[in-house]
Amino acid sequence: MQVLPVAGSLLGKDLMADNSVWLDFNDAPEQRDEIGSDTDALRSGLLNRLESVLHYLFPQGRIRADKFYIGDVDGNFGKSLVVELDDERRGLWKDFSTDEGGDIIDLWAQSQGRSARQDFPHIAGEIRRWLGLAPPTSTPLRRDPRSAPIDELGPHTAKWDYLTTEGELIACVYRYDPPTGKEYRPWDVRARMWRAPDPRPLYNLPLISKVREVVLVEGEKCADALVACGIAATSAMNGAKAPVNKTDWHPLAGKSIVIWPDRDAPGWDYAESAARACVTAGSTSVAILVPPTDKPTKWDATDAVAEGFDCSTFITKGDRRIVKAAAPLLPAFTLGELLDDNSPLPPDLISPRVLTPGGLLVFGGAPKVGKSDFLLSWLVHMAAGVPFLGMSPPRPLLVFYLQAEVQYHYLRERVKQIWLPPSRLETARANFVATPQLRLLLDDAGLARVIPAIANAFGGQPPDIITIDPIRNVFDGGDSGGENDNGAMLFFLSQRVERIRQDVNPDAGIILAHHTRKLGKKQFEEDPFQALAGAGSLRGYYSSGMILYRPDELLTTRQIIFELRNGPGIPLKHVDKIHDQWREVEPNERLVMQEYGHQLDAERRRKRDVILQILFEEAVQGRCYTANQFAECFESKAGLGGERTIRERLSALSTQGYIKYFRNAQEYGLPRIGRTKYGYMCVEGMALRMPAGKPDPDTGEVPLRELAIQPTHFKCPQSGAALPVENPDVWVYQDDINDTQEPA
Repeated sequence: MQVLPVAGSLLGKDLMADNSVWLDFNDAPEQRDEIGSDTDALRSGLLNRLESVLHYLFPQGRIRADKFYIGDVDGNFGKSLVVELDDERRGLWKDFSTDEGGDIIDLWAQSQGRSARQDFPHIAGEIRRWLGLAPPTSTPLRRDPRSAPIDELGPHTAKWDYLTTEGELIACVYRYDPPTGKEYRPWDVRARMWRAPDPRPLYNLPLISKVREVVLVEGEKCADALVACGIAATSAMNGAKAPVNKTDWHPLAGKSIVIWPDRDAPGWDYAESAARACVTAGSTSVAILVPPTDKPTKWDATDAVAEGFDCSTFITKGDRRIVKAAAPLLPAFTLGELLDDNSPLPPDLISPRVLTPGGLLVFGGAPKVGKSDFLLSWLVHMAAGVPFLGMSPPRPLLVFYLQAEVQYHYLRERVKQIWLPPSRLETARANFVATPQLRLLLDDAGLARVIPAIANAFGGQPPDIITIDPIRNVFDGGDSGGENDNGAMLFFLSQRVERIRQDVNPDAGIILAHHTRKLGKKQFEEDPFQALAGAGSLRGYYSSGMILYRPDELLTTRQIIFELRNGPGIPLKHVDKIHDQWREVEPNERLVMQEYGHQLDAERRRKRDVILQILFEEAVQGRCYTANQFAECFESKAGLGGERTIRERLSALSTQGYIKYFRNAQEYGLPRIGRTKYGYMCVEGMALRMPAGKPDPDTGEVPLRELAIQPTHFKCPQSGAALPVENPDVWVYQDDINDTQEPA
């Protein structure tokens, strides 16, 4: 048997019949790589020729003041990477953009895309050959810093660069074609490692960032093929094998995406996953193309371009599965188009412009003002095609009344009291449909019940008017809050009310009944629609507004106030219910009623001083004040000035008889007064409004009662003392006495 020479002593001996030998390496010298182990010698050789080494590795570098500057280890132009050239720190370097650094051997390794630790034998061999300490190889010593090293897969056969939207290189994907089959390897430029960046970017970002419609394909080769045809295309890194959850899909937000999968099962599975990712990222529309059935398996966009397939037509008109439909385009018209359109306007549902097709009317009124009774009569007349208080339908309308206040038996009692011409009654019987008192919210579950009921109410015909009475009882604001929250109100209007309309009849008119809150007289006169309860967004949403208002609680006459967005204003109407019929009545500027005349006189006097009006309005809200409390509470408010000024004015009004006092606070449910000379203040006609029981379980309304406040004391004009009131119903004002006295 022939024995090969081995470093060290051979103590072998034939021990067996088959001539086997034993080799003993215990005394062999330590094995060393003569090239890779002499690190100090290599470093010394590089430092002796440092400037030449640096210019060899980085041709774009510059020397300034004992330092060598270059952009990065890839050799880009710049100043982020600095190499020291002085004696003590010669050869040490640092990249200030990445906070990396090391010695000259580390720099050599990183410039070649290698690791000085893991690839040291290879690096040492390159350095020895460059220094002339070893014979050169047949291949160049130095590769392009931006190219991939040649490894066991051989040289790459294709390369694709991944750039940011600004064109900065962030990753490369290399294709290799070894005998075992094609392989792809990503290179993270920033980390300078063989790996995919995290997250993985999309291909062709500079191009797709500038367009609205993008085709998503499998692989960079397919994307390049479509781009060559003038079609904006992208791909996820690794194509169908791309991990969807590790890819940054946000660049596709706001874009219309068409996914072109390869014609195989993995391709379709990838398309489904990518489509969901695009929807989550915020793409405006997403569709998956269905490859033609006559094409071979694995047929893709590259094959289509190569065979002259009409890719543009396939992308725009080919069979597809819609994952997310595009929203309708925002309509916009030039001035010329508007001027040239002479088509007739659509007829009002309720004229004159009270309710238009697709419009929304909010009908408001205070509790117990007769809002539901008025609304019921109005809707029945519209269903019969009969005018009502000057409001006329073009024909008998189909009206669906969704109400949540009146139970069935009392609803039928009310409709039997409505008078209609006998000739129109039969029409109204079929055209008007109402629900009994509903106990549901218009959430998803409620809509699932309400929408089919409305759609089928008229034998398949769409309704003309859908009425919801009241908003409060069916309100659903999602997760935003209650009806006083603007976001919640907009959610209710856009996601609940509009959904009903769109699913039933997009041209239907909507009427929403809503409560109003109490406003001061001056506020109401300035803008009565401020009284609509809840969020201000409600008013910005409707096309028409109506308020049923009772100016005097002692009278039955109501006022109807209109606000129209689509037509000229309608004058205020005075209406009353006479013999079970709502009629328009003539207003009286001053009724011949002594009691009502006294109220008007008291109101006129209060207007002479803002303090008197505040005391009157605060009592309506359930609040009364002593002089000190009022001065402290309203300091610098309503233009009243400081505390001292308010106290002086209160004293003067008390002397003149406009303010009197009452000390029996417990009879009105008010807190006992402490040390005060006079007591709680009051003015003529003042009434305290207080809760009178528990909230109504159906409407949530709290019943209120008004207590007329009568003074117990007044301020003596001569002495300033608090004197008992003899007759609380008599108010004597010093101004009136002075006016009646004859001048001397």
